[in-house]
Amino acid sequence: MDVSGKVHRPGVQSLPAGSRVADALRAAGGVRAGTDVTGLNRARVLMDGEQVAVGLPQAQAQAQAAPGTAGGAAGAPGSSGPAAPLSLSAATKEQLETLPGVGPVLAQHIIDHRTENGGFRSVDELRQVNGIGDRRFAVLRPLVQP
Repeated sequence: MDVSGKVHRPGVQSLPAGSRVADALRAAGGVRAGTDVTGLNRARVLMDGEQVAVGLPQAQAQAQAAPGTAGGAAGAPGSSGPAAPLSLSAATKEQLETLPGVGPVLAQHIIDHRTENGGFRSVDELRQVNGIGDRRFAVLRPLVQP
């Protein structure tokens, strides 16, 4: 787990499987005073290799996120989708809702699927989500990553 941004000890943290964002923040010495963490889901379970960017502007957090990690944030509200591929295994419901054709119900189906199956190992698993047919999958495929 790579914790970057406004924490006391940024860097790679070794955490046990099943750890949450809150555990990563503690391992990095905690969040610096005055840092806004309202957009950070501290209860989310982490996947190996993720980056958690703390207190960084959205565009900067995207630039620091490596491909295949959850550090990438969704595009601005009203945009046509995320600026970088969105991690199906780590995106928040709000981030998923920025994808074209994904509203609150479908976003919840995606979250339910990843919870039941331990995340997404490939984008093709998105086809197994209730409400995602061939047409919707074709639109979403280039916008997401496992």
